[in-house]
Amino acid sequence: MDIDDILREVDPTFDSIPNETRDLQSLTRAWVAERSSPELLEWPADGLFERMNDRIKQQIEKVEDMTGDMDPKTNFALIVIQTELERYKYLVRSYLRARIAKIDKHTLHYLSSPELRARLSPTELAYATRHQALLHNHYLSSFLSSFPPALQNLNDTTGNSSMIETPDLDTAIFIRLLRDRLVEGRGTDADGDMECKNGDILILRWSDAKKLVDSGFAEIV
Repeated sequence: MDIDDILREVDPTFDSIPNETRDLQSLTRAWVAERSSPELLEWPADGLFERMNDRIKQQIEKVEDMTGDMDPKTNFALIVIQTELERYKYLVRSYLRARIAKIDKHTLHYLSSPELRARLSPTELAYATRHQALLHNHYLSSFLSSFPPALQNLNDTTGNSSMIETPDLDTAIFIRLLRDRLVEGRGTDADGDMECKNGDILILRWSDAKKLVDSGFAEIV
């Protein structure tokens, strides 16, 4: 169950919201979640970014058609459209930059298994693969080539120690519950649980909050 299904249950008017507004809400939630979570989240699989890109292109074409019209009413409408267009573009750029920053920081981690690679879009996967290849070649030409072959791997996991840097899953994040639920969390001194209500905002370790977010019981704020 995704977050749209949850919102449809709690808000009877959800289906009456225009598709453009729903997509903007989904984009905003994805942007907030990606910027707040310590690890890369799933790439939207419902075609959200394809639709957003199409709308941005349509708005750019509309702005180009309206440019040069000297009618004051048209000029005011043009300002409104341009302002809204910049808001869309900002959200898309900021969302993608947040994802690219995580890919750059933990490239080997996200390429290390099919499950993690599935979080990337095809373009991101191609970028991460090329990025890691260039980085490895740079290290080889700089210093790795002087090491024994057995020590030239950047993803060595021998000796119960992994060279692959991973995200810090104990990073604290804020979540908003979308349903009444018992929430369990790990503390420094002791673990605990608490009965929480729909709409409650909690701060948890990402490792504890992730299962709530993935199951649609909460969203990152």
